[in-house]
Amino acid sequence: MSESVAVPARRSLLRPLIFGLVITATLALLLLVPWYTIVLAGAHWPAPVVALGTVLFVGGGVAFPVLMMAGHGRNHRDWAARTADTTLGVVWVLFVWSVLGNVLRAALAVGGVADPTRGRVVAVAVLAVSAVLLVWGYVEAMRVPRVRRVDVPIERLGAGLDGLRVVLLTDTHYGPINRARWSSRVIDTVNELDADVLCHTGDIADGTVDMRREQAAPLGRAEARLARTYVTGNHEYFGEAQGWLDHMRELGWTPLHNRHLVVERGGDRLVVAGVDDRTAAGSGLGGHRADHAAALSGADPDLPVLLLAHQPKQIDDAVAHGVDLQISGHTHGGQMWPFNYLVRLDQPTVAGLSRHGERTRLYTSRGTGFWGPPFRIFAPSEITVLTLRQNRA
Repeated sequence: MSESVAVPARRSLLRPLIFGLVITATLALLLLVPWYTIVLAGAHWPAPVVALGTVLFVGGGVAFPVLMMAGHGRNHRDWAARTADTTLGVVWVLFVWSVLGNVLRAALAVGGVADPTRGRVVAVAVLAVSAVLLVWGYVEAMRVPRVRRVDVPIERLGAGLDGLRVVLLTDTHYGPINRARWSSRVIDTVNELDADVLCHTGDIADGTVDMRREQAAPLGRAEARLARTYVTGNHEYFGEAQGWLDHMRELGWTPLHNRHLVVERGGDRLVVAGVDDRTAAGSGLGGHRADHAAALSGADPDLPVLLLAHQPKQIDDAVAHGVDLQISGHTHGGQMWPFNYLVRLDQPTVAGLSRHGERTRLYTSRGTGFWGPPFRIFAPSEITVLTLRQNRA
């Protein structure tokens, strides 16, 4: 009996230790590579420059975990979260371009350029490219997303529904940076798109309703002819999933918490269904899990189905349940290149329209907002207009 109790206890102690070691090693790698590339690596900078650069990197390494805990821990200090998230973005860009800078270093060596000129050229190039990308990426993250228009052929779509306009918002991530004005401008754009069905596929905010109420308020005046629908993303389960479901209902949206509704146009009908995020079952929140069977219970099996599901990887269940079109977000298109390649290891798609099985199509949005670092680099945000087309092929 004592041994069986001791084994789980040891495991419970090992898991946070291993997690902490992995995070520490990752942070060390992200900092050491740019520190070496910019400050050392044959540049032979004057001693004060080396000392200042070292202090900045060491200081960042010490401050970052403290700021992350203060900003994203229980106390949710937004100033700390803003600082930590921005630092993370800067460090990621410096790391990526330092790695590429060392490729440049090798090319310069082949070309006969010696240190310290070679080291200084690489250091200046890394800093210059990183600065340009960070400024550009910040502007891209803060702008009102461009409208992306996509026609989606659906085999079972009735003639009366041909041309139905589904407007998709996702991953708004209202958070530590107050973007209430941005949110209002997004809804102004949405209201110009003449939506039949308006959808939000989750990750609405980072924080509780009380914390992000001002930023979410413009959603209440969003317009759609037939329905405004919402499902939870994984970030709702870090905070207050049920609270957001209730609040969206107060704002006039229909939460599709493993349920569906039917819209009709021109005498033809479309099932609009939604499921919880795939992480909901592990959240400990009663009654929350992705349940496709419940979402489609009672629906006419002959009608086409539009499914809201936060993560693209929920597509296998959509295929199994005969869904015609799943719309998702979650990936942010990678948000900061080349993170899109890492996202692809976890998700079946990163962005765009794809086909799965004989019937099912999946549209993955790059997201309307951003998470964490306030940068979008080679992964622009979007408000999506999906025009459903009767597939006559």
